[in-house]
Amino acid sequence: MNFAKFALLATAIAATPIVAHAQDAGTTIYGNDDAPIGTVESNADGIVTVDTGAHKAPLPANLLANQEGKWTVNATQAQINGMMDAQVAEQARLAAEAQAKAEAEAAAALAAALVVGAPVITADEQTLGLVDAVEGGNVIVKNDEAQLITLPENLMTVAPDGQLMALANFADIMAAVEAVGG
Repeated sequence: MNFAKFALLATAIAATPIVAHAQDAGTTIYGNDDAPIGTVESNADGIVTVDTGAHKAPLPANLLANQEGKWTVNATQAQINGMMDAQVAEQARLAAEAQAKAEAEAAAALAAALVVGAPVITADEQTLGLVDAVEGGNVIVKNDEAQLITLPENLMTVAPDGQLMALANFADIMAAVEAVGG
């Protein structure tokens, strides 16, 4: 290999970004305060996941720099953990809002469906009867034999197809009715 080719190869190696191989699993990442932030857990698709001990923080690979032989990011561990804490709290808040909305919608759908004369099915999709009355947190259902079956309102829901449904199967409801002498 002549000197010109060797010089060209050396220049190409020197110009090749080290980033492509730097954030290997297990590599320690340091903050701008020179304190360790955590260790690299994975590096995929331009995202370096760093385990800070409190979180697995996804950092864009282009934010990491090799300075004096150490991989660094322009933040401290406390700042990264703080950002992750805020993100986790926001996700929890959004999940709680979605849950509350779903519960409110289910309650509204139940209130709309829970009317005298509405047919009631069981969880195993058998016909139980028709709503005869709604009193004091209970739903009174009259079956084909004119037997009255009292169920707590919290045992009722609206099935995906829109039918009023008891959250128990037919056999269990009838066994409970028989047990109380109904």
